[in-house]
Amino acid sequence: MRRLVSLALLLVAGSASAQEEGLAPLNGVGRISVQGGWRLSSNDTFYDSFYALPDFQGAQRAPESQGGPFVTGSFAYAVTDLIELGVDLFATGEQLRLTGAPTLTNITYGALLGVRFQGLLDVLTPEGVVPFVGIETGPTLAFSQAENVGTKEVLTQAWVGSVGATFRLSPRWGITAEYRLAFARGQSAFSRRKEYEQLASYNAGGNWFALGVTYMLPANPSRPIGSGLP
Repeated sequence: MRRLVSLALLLVAGSASAQEEGLAPLNGVGRISVQGGWRLSSNDTFYDSFYALPDFQGAQRAPESQGGPFVTGSFAYAVTDLIELGVDLFATGEQLRLTGAPTLTNITYGALLGVRFQGLLDVLTPEGVVPFVGIETGPTLAFSQAENVGTKEVLTQAWVGSVGATFRLSPRWGITAEYRLAFARGQSAFSRRKEYEQLASYNAGGNWFALGVTYMLPANPSRPIGSGLP
């Protein structure tokens, strides 16, 4: 909690200093970001349960997945200099290779609604850097497929924490780097068969690393209710 409070105070102080330097404020700025990257996730619980099944006890344990691609599109609006609300559409996937069984292809996709706490620092780029932390949640589909086994899809609720920064190269364009930690579980295609009924769920979240381009719409600052009245 102390770290979050310290970070919030740092963002506030940085924003005030940056605006004193004449940088364009964040209040009222819309944002469209497109990012791509890589997903890494641990599936120890899933692997442990698989190699505990009677038919696979004693089998050589397959190595963990090396991860898979991640892509997202973000649409957001800064209601103040420090707070941004937005929605993300995302998709990510990976393959799990198991000894003596078909390869699992697992895909996670959905929409996330969230809030982001941000600041503005007059460093590195002509229009400053926007560091941020955020939390998101939303409906997520975890899809799993295995050859000669079938498919399995479940609807779940994902929770995602994020941290990153947008490097503003101009009043309209920037580069965004972001790390997300996602929590979501899925049921593998094997769960359709009775012999796999003791199999644990797999990790449909994990660590998501992304880099992309951000386009910032012209500012339309929010105004207090009644400010437009004569």
